[in-house]
Amino acid sequence: MPKNTGSPTLPSHLQAEFSSLLRELSACGHQAATFIERVRLPRWCRRPLFYFLGYIARSDGRVTEADINYAEGLIRALNLSGRQRQRAIQWFQHGKKAEDLPPLRGLSLRLTRRLWPAPALTVAICLCHAAQIQGPPGKPRRYRCEDAIDQMGLPVGVGDHILESYASKVWVRAADTPSRPKTYDQACQLLGVTRRDSLALIKRAYRRKVSECHPDKLSQKGLSPRELTIAKEQLLRYQQAWELIKQRNHQV
Repeated sequence: MPKNTGSPTLPSHLQAEFSSLLRELSACGHQAATFIERVRLPRWCRRPLFYFLGYIARSDGRVTEADINYAEGLIRALNLSGRQRQRAIQWFQHGKKAEDLPPLRGLSLRLTRRLWPAPALTVAICLCHAAQIQGPPGKPRRYRCEDAIDQMGLPVGVGDHILESYASKVWVRAADTPSRPKTYDQACQLLGVTRRDSLALIKRAYRRKVSECHPDKLSQKGLSPRELTIAKEQLLRYQQAWELIKQRNHQV
């Protein structure tokens, strides 16, 4: 399959909504559970969402703990009741058993995408997150994700573009985890401040950074072990930067 090197060609009624949702995803740090909490999802979208999640999870022959944790994270983000949670699990199980997608599984999203594209695009983002839960997706996961997106009546290029967003913002971050800061300027740069900023302002920036990646908080978001490891590494670097800055200021 040829690689998509640019934005998908979308009808005008999709393009603006798609761009807005991608910005929201980026603002959430590409955490799909947080994204769902912010944008919400109509109740009638739950069945295809969890069915497709189960279908994608079985791409490589078995469902991993990361896939289950991700589905559970979305259940919490959607604030489902006990009965609703059981239904979501049943839909996930049905999708997991499917060798091919039933032709009408995404019909509700296909029928509404013209007048109200946000639900179908939101589900597509959640499915792409599932496809890359262990990092850049292999062909089986990617193809199953594309099958689901196609069933919703969306261009397959939507999935390519979503995964490109992860490639530039998430996968590269995993490869380029910052090293321990050795100078005051490096510590400030890591926290997003300058040496001219006050200690109080730097401390606030440090707390914001810690809040974004603290494992105790992210463990409730259904992240994969790989994503949690990255968060722990980021947290350690922020702590090291703050200790260096505090030591320098105490010496003044």
